[in-house]
Amino acid sequence: MDLQYAPGRVADVELRRIIRLVAARSLNTFGRAVLNATVLWELYERTGDKLVLAAVGLAQVIPVITLFVPAGTLVDRSDRRALATAAAATTGLIGLGLAVASALGAPVALYLVLLLAQGCATVIHAPAVSSLIPLILSRDQLPRTNRISASLQELAAIIGPMLAGFALHFVAASWVYSVLAVTGLGAGALYRSLPRQREIEVATAPNARKDWRVGLRFIFKSPLLLPALTLDMFAVLFAGVTALLPAVAKDILHVGPLGYGALRAAQSAGAVAMAVIGGSISPWRRPGRVLLIVVALFGLATVGFGLSTWFPLSLALLVLCGALDNISVVIRLTLEQLVVPDAIRGRVSAVHYVFIGMSNELGAAESGLAAYALGTVPAIVAGGALAVVVVGVVALRWRALAAMPPLAQLKPE
Repeated sequence: MDLQYAPGRVADVELRRIIRLVAARSLNTFGRAVLNATVLWELYERTGDKLVLAAVGLAQVIPVITLFVPAGTLVDRSDRRALATAAAATTGLIGLGLAVASALGAPVALYLVLLLAQGCATVIHAPAVSSLIPLILSRDQLPRTNRISASLQELAAIIGPMLAGFALHFVAASWVYSVLAVTGLGAGALYRSLPRQREIEVATAPNARKDWRVGLRFIFKSPLLLPALTLDMFAVLFAGVTALLPAVAKDILHVGPLGYGALRAAQSAGAVAMAVIGGSISPWRRPGRVLLIVVALFGLATVGFGLSTWFPLSLALLVLCGALDNISVVIRLTLEQLVVPDAIRGRVSAVHYVFIGMSNELGAAESGLAAYALGTVPAIVAGGALAVVVVGVVALRWRALAAMPPLAQLKPE
C-alpha cells in the first residue's frame, strides 16, 4: 500500500508520523464500522421496520447539521491533536454504552440517543484530523498519505463489518459493541503520540480567525471544491445502499448475518483493491474529469445492485462501487488539502464534513424512508439513477471541474 521507505524521499520521522496517523484513523474507522453494522442488524432483527434504519441515519446526521459551525471554530482555535484524541476516546465510551443497552434489551430510543452522541464525536473528529494532517506532514506527502490512509481505513471498513457479521452469528450484539472500547482508546493513544501541530500563519483579514462563515464562503466561492463536494454529497445521498443492506440480505438475497457481513465489507474491499492499484498509476492529468466519470459509473453500478437477486453478482457490484468511490475520495481529500489556507482549514473541514457526513447519514435516513415508501428495490434503482443525473448537472454547471489541472499544480486559493 505504498508504505515502502525510500531514502531521500521520506525522512524516518515523517514516515513514523504517517504510520501513527493512518493507524489511528483506521482504528477509529474500524470501531465505527463495527458499531454501524451491528446496530443496523440488531435493530432490524428486533423490529423488522425499515423506518428504524432511517432513524439510525437521522440520529447521526443531526449533529452534523447543527454543530458544524461551533465544531469548525473549535478546531481552528484549539489543539487539533487533543480534539482528535478526545473524540476517539468518546467513541470507545459510546461502544460501552451500546453494549449495556443491548445486554439489557433497552428501548430503541436509548440506542438513538447514544448514536446522537456518536454523531457529536464524529463531527469533531473529522475536521480535527483532516486539518491536522497538513500541519504535521510536508506538502509533497499529502497525496501519498491520503492514499495510504484511504487504503487502511477501507481495510478497516472491510474487516469491521465482516467480523461483526461473523460474531453476530455466534454471540450477542452486546459483546460485539464492546470492541469499540478497545479501538477507541487505542486510536486516542495513537493520536496523542503525534507531534504538536506547527504554527499557523495568521489570515490576511483580521477577523477571519473569528468568523465562522469564512469556511462556508470559501467553499461556495471555490470553482473546484464546491462541485467536487456537491458530486460526493448527492451521489452518496441518493446512491448509497449501506443502510438498506440488512433488508437486502434478509428479504431479497436471503442470506443470514454472515452474508450481511460480506455485503457490508464488499465496497471496502473494492476500495482497498483500487488503492493498491492506484499506487502504481500515474497522477491523473484531468482529475476533475475522472471524478465526474467515476461518480456516474458509481450510480450505474448501484442501479445494477438494486436489480440483482444473485448474491455473487450483488457482491461484485458493491466491490465495483467501492473501487470507484476510492478514486473519488482520494481526489476530493487531496484537492481540499491543497487549495485551502491553513488559517481557515478547520472551518473549511467542518463545512466539508457537513457535505460528506450529511450525505452518509442523511443518505441512510433517505434510503430507509424511500424503501418504506417505494420498496427496497425501487428505492435503490431510483437512487442510482438520480446520482447519474447529478453528474450531468454538475458537469454543465461547473465546467472548470472537468478542466482542473493535475493535483500537484494546485495552490491555496
